Amino acid sequence: MIPVDEALQIVLSVAQKLPPATVPLHQALGKVLAQDIVAPDPLPPYPASIKDGYAVIASDGPGEYPVIVESRAGNDGLGVTVTPGTVAYVTTGGPIPDGADAVVQVEDTEQVKASSETKHVKILVQTSKGVDIRQVGCDIQKDAVVLKSGERIGASEVGLLATVGVTMVKVQPTPTIAVLSTGDELVEPTVGSLSRGKIRDSNRAMLLAAAAQEQCTVRDLGLVGDDKEELERVLDGAFSSGINILLTSGGVSMGDKDFVKPLLEKKGKVHFNKVCMKPGKPLTFAEICLNRAENASVNKVLAFGLPGNPVSCLVCFQLFVVPTVRLLAGWENPHLLRVEARLQQPLKADPVRPEFYRATIRWEANDGSGSAGFVAESTGHQMSSRLLSMKSANALLELPASGRVIPAGSSVSTIVISDLSGTPLSKAASSYDSSSSSTPHKSVPNEIMGDRSQDVQFKVAVLTVSDTVASGAGPDRSGPRAVSVVNSSSEKLGGAKVVATGVVSDDVGKIKEVLRRWSDIDKLDLILTLGGTGFTPRDVTPEATKEVIEKETPGLLYVMMQESLKVTPFAMLSRSAAGIRGSTLIINMPGNPNAVAECMEALLPALKHALKQVKGDKREKHPRHIPHEHATPVDTWERSHKLASAGSVKPSCPCSH
Repeated sequence: MIPVDEALQIVLSVAQKLPPATVPLHQALGKVLAQDIVAPDPLPPYPASIKDGYAVIASDGPGEYPVIVESRAGNDGLGVTVTPGTVAYVTTGGPIPDGADAVVQVEDTEQVKASSETKHVKILVQTSKGVDIRQVGCDIQKDAVVLKSGERIGASEVGLLATVGVTMVKVQPTPTIAVLSTGDELVEPTVGSLSRGKIRDSNRAMLLAAAAQEQCTVRDLGLVGDDKEELERVLDGAFSSGINILLTSGGVSMGDKDFVKPLLEKKGKVHFNKVCMKPGKPLTFAEICLNRAENASVNKVLAFGLPGNPVSCLVCFQLFVVPTVRLLAGWENPHLLRVEARLQQPLKADPVRPEFYRATIRWEANDGSGSAGFVAESTGHQMSSRLLSMKSANALLELPASGRVIPAGSSVSTIVISDLSGTPLSKAASSYDSSSSSTPHKSVPNEIMGDRSQDVQFKVAVLTVSDTVASGAGPDRSGPRAVSVVNSSSEKLGGAKVVATGVVSDDVGKIKEVLRRWSDIDKLDLILTLGGTGFTPRDVTPEATKEVIEKETPGLLYVMMQESLKVTPFAMLSRSAAGIRGSTLIINMPGNPNAVAECMEALLPALKHALKQVKGDKREKHPRHIPHEHATPVDTWERSHKLASAGSVKPSCPCSH
């Protein structure tokens, strides 16, 4: 017997990435790109309006103006030029007519009744150049690399490909897998009553489904009894049919009718036939070289002789076949995801072989150790023939051979074998208290993020504060927008990702509870609260935040205020708070989805630097000093404060500039 790690290393050293193939866009989902994708033109290709409103010349200011043209999404504004003293009606996404340099949203205008046929509108606010206009190429610049070779294609990537006009995509194909069951005792699942000594074949259907779940092309080779000549004939046909992987179940043990292993030895090279593991010891792996031309799409077949016991068969598929499929399909990291989980009950380890114990893991806000983590629960009796032990299993616990009882609460290495997005949270993690009007916050640990977790330097949480959303009377529009803004700005933020979201009612106690938990227990780096910062009696987010933070950060609030005032004078009514608690930065943001995006955009230039400083990274350099004569009002204000601290001058307020 050879160790599991050594066996897997052998398999992956033999496997080779498949040659690229070009497929239609609708077939690219889930596959790995085999080419860089470059944008052939900018997006947007013309200056476009962000909102429904009026394209204006900013210097004209408030007043009554004739509407000379309508520019809607899908037309070019009819070629009319906006001149001083005129405006054009524009819809979201519509082209900005020549001459106009800003957009005033409909909410900041009034319709004017006029005697002439020309429509008139009253502009109520002063705007500035560029407001609510998407400039050419602001989303995607011409010739920019929008996707890189090696990236996996998800739904958003399909959207990007369509955006840049790519309808045929060069990808790494997934392998073709053939599945064969062997044994005289097997009958088709369609058989009604079983005669003595017969069982229905479950392995073949299970393996075909498992291979299809990995997006492989599958071929059903059917059932073959313990007949050496018939088995050889079926194997020869499979090897010559263009498959990449052969899966057989049964016939690899020590019986006198176990013909799979000797036939694989005859056809190719058997690399191993026993693995030190439980279940799955009688696992055979062979490499069948076909001696075809170098440019042939298939030159070798990787053959796995899987055990006949259903659980052993599926465990071996997960541990060995899935990483092989991923390597052939071009995954940069083909290995299965591993996490740490705490045992909910004591488990006895096998005295001789490492055991891959079937379990269900779930994320607990308090895993029993005073912190958040995965908790593992046994799926019951672990006999290798008992397929029920795999029914609800989403993980395999790696129990080292010792023969000892591993106490409850012990942390064990755990291999994730299914998507955890549907994993239920514990009661503690899914509800603050039964009388609360808040909805549960969703903690998404780094481990669930798979390979991308390695890129996450800063963990971010988004908390929507709203009686309406918490009670279910209305949708949460701000939360998803904030998540999108943060994740899309991940690179600018030094690798930030939203790992937790939540909704609470406008209640000081409930807001404080979440902020403390995310700061003190989950140790998140940045918390953004949305809403509850205005003048109404229920707006209490700043009060809750000020009771939690230990240091205030007024500069962040000033920058957000400055940006918001460009859009609406009502921004001056914000009472937002911001500050640091421990190693967590907490910032109150408006509840309006657009305002959230605007405020985040304003903070981006300094937020990465701020988060590094909060974490205690003294190596993070301050931005280059700006000479005083070229400084902005904020720069001047900061400099005057430094001089004031030295007793030189009295600091001036930035508002006076």
